[in-house]
Formats: sequence, C-alpha cells, structure tokens
Amino acid sequence: MSTAQVLKAKVKTDAPRTGLKAEDAKLLAEGLSRSLAATYVLYVKTQGFHWNVVGPLFYGLHKLTEEQYKDLAEAADAVAERIRALGHPAPASFSEFGKLSPIEENTARRNAEEMVEALITDHETVARTFRELVGVAERAHDVVTADLLTDRIHTHEEAAWMLRSIVTG
Repeated sequence: MSTAQVLKAKVKTDAPRTGLKAEDAKLLAEGLSRSLAATYVLYVKTQGFHWNVVGPLFYGLHKLTEEQYKDLAEAADAVAERIRALGHPAPASFSEFGKLSPIEENTARRNAEEMVEALITDHETVARTFRELVGVAERAHDVVTADLLTDRIHTHEEAAWMLRSIVTG
C-alpha cells in the first residue's frame, strides 16, 4: 500500500463484534459525543478561568483549576477513544462541540466568585449528562461505557463539591 493510499484512509463506522448491537453502539456513540463536547467545553472554560482568576484566593483557585483542566483533558481523550471503540468517529472541532455541548462557552470576564459559580453549574450539568447515559449503557449491557461514565460522574460531583465549599465556606 502506498503512502498516498494510507493517507486517504477514512474513519469507518462499524459496530464492534463484542456483543453490542449496532443500534446500541450508535446510540451510545451519540451520547458520548455530547459528553465529549461537554467535557471539552468545560476544559476550555476551566483553563481560561485558571489563566484569568484574580483576588485573595488566586493561588488556591489557580492550583485547583489546573488540576481540574488536566483531568478534563485526560477525560476527553478517554471518552473520544470510547466513541472510536464503539466504531464511530469522535467529534473533533469547536463547531461540533458548540452544537453538542449542554455547556456554554465562557465569553465574559468574571470575578473569582462568578467563575467558581459557573464551574459548579457546569460540573453538575456534565454529571447529569453522564448520568443519563449510564442507563442507556446499562440497558445495552455496555459495562465499559457505564464504568467510564460512572467514574466521570464521581469526578464531576467531587469537583462541584470542592468548588461549592469555596463559595459557601
């Protein structure tokens, strides 16, 4: 096979032959695509807040948001790879993420408290988005996707709790 042929390879959409029905794999990939979009938008927002936070809690918020955006980057990769393992292409552009995500991007300058409040809301939204998909994964007997989602729900709930503790302390 020539280099030109290799470079022209297209992403195939094939359900894996691991016991999942093709329609279940498609439904899960669609839900995971929304979850990936939410994760990525939250990643960008968290990193932006990390860069721009000011005030007396600067150091703590700067460190916390750094931990969170690094976790979100790893999570986006895991979710995208799961979509691919289900035999579907993962969304990979800002325009796709914007259409799929239940989270809106940050377009306003905010103070530290507003940043934290926005992140709390967004982590809770992502947790709900993932939780809704767990049931779909369980009905399809896709324990791998259910496990990935369950782990991410825990992470988002913990992130929201930590952030809530800062503004309600």
